[in-house]
Amino acid sequence: MTRKSPLDDPVNAAHAWARYRQIMKWLLAATTLTVMLAMGLLFAYNGMISVHFYIAAALGISLTMLLGGGLMGLVFLSNGTGHDESVDNQLPGKDEFWSPKDD
Repeated sequence: MTRKSPLDDPVNAAHAWARYRQIMKWLLAATTLTVMLAMGLLFAYNGMISVHFYIAAALGISLTMLLGGGLMGLVFLSNGTGHDESVDNQLPGKDEFWSPKDD
């Protein structure tokens, strides 16, 4: 039987989501700084190639960082609140799973 998740408590959930939003704000600031630095370096080494190149590079960097950071933030949220421990993840043993059933 599964145990009750700590995220079911509104106070714990509010604290956890506030922490997640704070992580995402820092991630957005780091992403903005990284994109500006990358655009500056690309322009310094390559000059003005095409505006589409810079748009694609900026979108690729920013979306990759935000998606990866957002998913890692959710991992931190799940682990930090104890939600992971409330999941019943007991699989059948190797013998139970692969042996034929006796009827």
